[in-house]
Amino acid sequence: MITKESIQNKFTSIFQAEPIIVRSPGRINIIGEHTDYNDGFVLPAAIDKAVYIAVSKRDDELISLYAEDYKAVYEISLNAIAPTDLHWPNYILGVVDQIQKRGLLVGGFNLYIDGDVPLGAGLSSSAAVECATTLALSELFELNIPRLEIPKIGQLAEHTYAGVKCGIMDQFASTFGKKDQVLKLDCRSLEYEYVPLILDGYTIILLNTNVKHALGDTAYNKRVEQCKQAIDWVKEKYPEVVNMRDVSVSMLDEMVKDRDAEVYTKTRFVVEESERVHEACEHLKAGNLKALGQNLLASHHGLSQEYEVSCAESDYLVDFIKQFPEVLGARQMGGGFGGCTINLVENDFVVALIDKISPEYFSKFGKELTVIQVKTDDGTSVL
Repeated sequence: MITKESIQNKFTSIFQAEPIIVRSPGRINIIGEHTDYNDGFVLPAAIDKAVYIAVSKRDDELISLYAEDYKAVYEISLNAIAPTDLHWPNYILGVVDQIQKRGLLVGGFNLYIDGDVPLGAGLSSSAAVECATTLALSELFELNIPRLEIPKIGQLAEHTYAGVKCGIMDQFASTFGKKDQVLKLDCRSLEYEYVPLILDGYTIILLNTNVKHALGDTAYNKRVEQCKQAIDWVKEKYPEVVNMRDVSVSMLDEMVKDRDAEVYTKTRFVVEESERVHEACEHLKAGNLKALGQNLLASHHGLSQEYEVSCAESDYLVDFIKQFPEVLGARQMGGGFGGCTINLVENDFVVALIDKISPEYFSKFGKELTVIQVKTDDGTSVL
């Protein structure tokens, strides 16, 4: 188990200095998939799996990084930072670059990174690294970076140094998450509200398919283009439209449906998914978990059959799990083509469910199913 003391001891043994330590959590997204880059609404929560970053100042202009996961060191001069072919340092270096671009002064530093966010499960370990790094450097060099700037710096770091054109949801959830709350985020204005997540006898479990299908990036980029195409057509009659956020199903019926059936189906999903976020918040406020579960299933149907970003493994898990009355809902979570499904399961049924589904999944796909139980937790903080 990772503790403040274990991080401190490890850091001191490597760098012979006392560190500032920051914790930044991974995230789940209850509902609202592929809506963030369309200026829509999302409903994420920070979780009890996190990235830990420890930092101390150096007397020179060197950045010295140590990643516990890889037992690897990476060093570069502060004045020569650029993206590297190694994957892991880029999230940190991208943050340094963004801080420098804001005219803030950063000196040489030592940085140690560890964490228990499962990699490749779609729980946004990269966003957690970016947010933890931003807060750690802000504290170390007394930069007083405003809280709202932390997710923006993280997002731009990912765009520029990791080459991933992500929305802002992951970084926002990691920064602003609260225990026992979900975060209803407006991805256009960045206004947000906390909605209590009271699960009353139910729990959230993630089932990791342990697959990541290669066509993901290509299909993702194609969906972005299809959304842009629909907006261009809708704008011919409704020039005030800026993004899919402003589009209604009736506008799509009028301006898109007869031009391109595929673009119509894809973009209607985006409009309906954003609406499901509002519905899910009302269900949570009313304590109606059954209706929330129906929202999750409707979301999965849309992701699989309409937006077409699911895969055989995720579809199998959702179809298998929904036969049990003890399961209120399930859907694929994240960008798609693998990763995890998110499932709302009765506490007393979790063990039985895993016993039933794990051998079936292995028998069908020849892969182990990884079960991740998560609880909500607080956002990025100094320990």
